[in-house]
Amino acid sequence: MTSPSSADPAARPLRADAERSVRTILEAAERVLSANPAASMEQVAEAAGVARTTIHRRFATRQALMDAMADAAVAQLRAVVDEGRPETAPPLVALHEITANVLRTKISWRFALDLPAAPGSPAAQGQRDVARRCLELFGRARDLGLLAARTDLEWARRVYYALIGEALHGDDAGTDPDVLAGRVVDTLLHGLAPRR
Repeated sequence: MTSPSSADPAARPLRADAERSVRTILEAAERVLSANPAASMEQVAEAAGVARTTIHRRFATRQALMDAMADAAVAQLRAVVDEGRPETAPPLVALHEITANVLRTKISWRFALDLPAAPGSPAAQGQRDVARRCLELFGRARDLGLLAARTDLEWARRVYYALIGEALHGDDAGTDPDVLAGRVVDTLLHGLAPRR
């Protein structure tokens, strides 16, 4: 009996050089498609410095490439959430660090993170995991009095996501992510009313 990895070449882990090649292609695709969403696979190959056949060998279709981009971008989001230690760091520290890291990731993967995640895909699963951890962090913040006891955590999460989205647009879009994170967290926790 063969194992899944020996029976299915796509299930086998990539060699380090192949993994670097895929990463180079995904990063090039992000740059090219951010500038021109209608760009061809050939243009992506040229930007990645690889032959068109290399892209087609890794990604059978344009949709497969975009799905891989979304998966990679959400994997990066999950990693930066981990770095913020939402389960163990003080909630305010974790919230600021995660917000700054998420802003940096969204700047790097702007096109890929705007793609709809296919149901059941790693990107969709990753988005659910990030949302769950956000709710848990907000629950810790509420327990410590950083959020009002009556706070609807799902609504707070949606507002938080909207604030992050707004931080990436407008005249201050090029502002340092740590500064933007401070604005997002301050607005989330204190709103626009004067502090008492």
